[in-house]
Amino acid sequence: MQVQVARIGKPHGIRGEVTVQVLTDAPEDRFVPGTELLVEPARLGPLTVESARWNKDILLLAFEQVADRNQAELLRGAQLFIDTENAQDDDDDAWYEHELVGLEARVGQQVVGTITGLNTMPAQDLLIIEAIAGQEVLVPFVTEIVPEVNVAGGYVLLTPPDGLFELNTDAGTEVPEA
Repeated sequence: MQVQVARIGKPHGIRGEVTVQVLTDAPEDRFVPGTELLVEPARLGPLTVESARWNKDILLLAFEQVADRNQAELLRGAQLFIDTENAQDDDDDAWYEHELVGLEARVGQQVVGTITGLNTMPAQDLLIIEAIAGQEVLVPFVTEIVPEVNVAGGYVLLTPPDGLFELNTDAGTEVPEA
């Protein structure tokens, strides 16, 4: 499966560098020189990272296939992807959103909802869960609250603190006891 890691912005300078909107939480791992990125539209790629550097808060990338500003301008708006099937990930506790969406959220053996998304935040990620009662619940994706992710088994195990599922409910709405 392909996961988008960036979107190319405007050219920077005359040597073919481009600005990118970073869409990954690990740019230092995704944009290593020599990394091949898939491109959408496909006619523009694949592209091989030649260099990556930060200019204040903006990531600048240079590609082996892009020699000057004119070629860089043609990339504006293109989306950059990695292929997760071939990506090497040293973090055994790293999960992509597409792996989590649709999994049951369980407290013990009781199903309390279904994962509908992953909100990647600077401090910590949040699982987006549609609870049995239909409300959306945001659960910090940390080991203390989500000790087990079992993709093959189709579930994540939660140990939520008291009141976590009640925070997003209207007064008078009943939520199953967890």
